Amino acid sequence: MSTRHRLLSMLVENHPGVLNKVSSMIRRRGMNITSLSVGETDDESVSRMTVAIDVGRAQADQAVKQLYKLIEVIKISDITEDPIIDRELVLCKVTAGRGDRSELLQIIDIFKAKIADVATDSMVIEMSGAEDQVETFLELVRPFGIKEVARSGTVAMTRGREGLRLSAKHQARTPAQQDLAAAERQRRSAGVLVGD
Repeated sequence: MSTRHRLLSMLVENHPGVLNKVSSMIRRRGMNITSLSVGETDDESVSRMTVAIDVGRAQADQAVKQLYKLIEVIKISDITEDPIIDRELVLCKVTAGRGDRSELLQIIDIFKAKIADVATDSMVIEMSGAEDQVETFLELVRPFGIKEVARSGTVAMTRGREGLRLSAKHQARTPAQQDLAAAERQRRSAGVLVGD
């Protein structure tokens, strides 16, 4: 992670418009989002977001305070300086003539990457790892000629017992909340989406 990047991990309510609210809040403060990934947790009503922003510590602290004002944000933490496990997925299409393939295969083996597709003049490589490993991998395959790159963005969580967890208050739902969640699931399965 760059010295100017801060990594925010947050739990948010899982419904339409939350991603837009979070990214808009960050954008309005003039902060650049360099990576954003989001997905459901083991509780389908809650999503985890991992956001990398290109700011210093003071600005990241300000972003955390502002994001807590959004009612959809359950918990948020700046995990930049915490011991973390982070991963990113990259798909990289590389020029690969017959003479280059053996050298590319050695790089693929070193990074425990996989060949996702092979054509007569190119190869798509799938690699996952920490951000610095992804950057090193891309630097090593760049001389072959990168045609296209798709990166997932960083997902991260803190090591050990500490981390973002739902409080008992949030986990214990009232019957009315359970009914609303069931109604929302039914609307989604029928294809009806209700915006903010």
